[in-house]
Parts: sequence; structure tokens; C-alpha cells
Amino acid sequence: MRNGHAGAILDKIIKEGFRVMAMKMTKLSTEKAGEFYAIHKERPFYGELVDFMSSGPIVVAILEKENAVTAFRKLIGATDPAKADEGTIRKLFAASVGENAVHGSDSDENAKIEGDFFFSGLERF
Repeated sequence: MRNGHAGAILDKIIKEGFRVMAMKMTKLSTEKAGEFYAIHKERPFYGELVDFMSSGPIVVAILEKENAVTAFRKLIGATDPAKADEGTIRKLFAASVGENAVHGSDSDENAKIEGDFFFSGLERF
């Protein structure tokens, strides 16, 4: 959001065949960002991640596609944009490892947990 790439990122996601099931812009408090990333609490980057994710508005979405988690992780690329494949979202738009432009769930189970964190049933289509 900060760098103005939200539209271009969303366009790339849709062109890759993902269907947007839910989407909104929101802002996380430090407490909510910490709750969302609690799985990483013991990692050295946790504080930086929480600070960044609560520093301004974010766009959150639930996406659908066959093998969505695997396909999305391929589309977004490696966490470190310097190591990401050409054409991936992180290679194109990420500023750094800590400001890597996009989050992607690492499993179907976490995708459900993360979707439930941000969206009620009334917000899904």
C-alpha cells in the first residue's frame, strides 16, 4: 500500500486465474498484527514484522483457485526479493525481506485460519 502497488499486485493475481472470494482494506493495531503473526513470535524478525504490518493500511483477501496455496506461493516468490524468481510479485514489488509486498498462507489449514481472522461469513462471496 505504502508504495502504491496494490492495484498492480491485484491485477497480477487476477490475471493468474485467482478468484477473489473476499477483499478489504484495513489497518492492524500492533496488538492485532502480533496476534496474526503469533506463529513467528520466537523468530528474530517478529518485532519488525509486527511493526511493519501495523504501520499503515493493508489489503487482505481470500483467493480461490485449484491448488491455490501452492499456486499463490509460486506467484509471490521467495520471501527475499533478491532470491525471488523473475516476474514474481516479490521480485517486482518488494522493498526487502521485511517489506516483501505480500503475504501468502503456507497451507490450506493456515489459509482457513487466516481467512477467518479477517473475514466473517457475510464478507465472503
